[in-house]
Amino acid sequence: MRSPNIILSRILFFLYLVAVAFVCFMRPDRLPDVQKDILGIPSDKVAHFLMFFPFPILTFLSFGKPNKKPWGAVLFAFLNLLAGSAVAALTEYVQGLLPYRTKDFSDFKADFLALAISTLLVFLVDISGIKKRSR
Repeated sequence: MRSPNIILSRILFFLYLVAVAFVCFMRPDRLPDVQKDILGIPSDKVAHFLMFFPFPILTFLSFGKPNKKPWGAVLFAFLNLLAGSAVAALTEYVQGLLPYRTKDFSDFKADFLALAISTLLVFLVDISGIKKRSR
């Protein structure tokens, strides 16, 4: 039987994906008005970064298991980054098909930067767990 933490993590991950889809595919006129930039960075890029930063963390909590070898952590990090990038690319592709949205490669770059940083953090946590378990 699965632990309640895994079930809760997977429910949270599913709700997160629904929220990302909702924000990415809703009509822009329903989005709140915000300032144009935050510390000189366009606010929509900050929003994309914040939207995709949780993906690797939630994926690790939902589907990761403690790795016994460093190569397992590397493989999980790579697959996690690949899956997050696929979701980010898919959202941009679908936005390009919607008449009221546009696809923007700069949005994907912000998504990927968030995914890369978050994946690195998850990888470091996973590796530190391997070192602790090996002692």
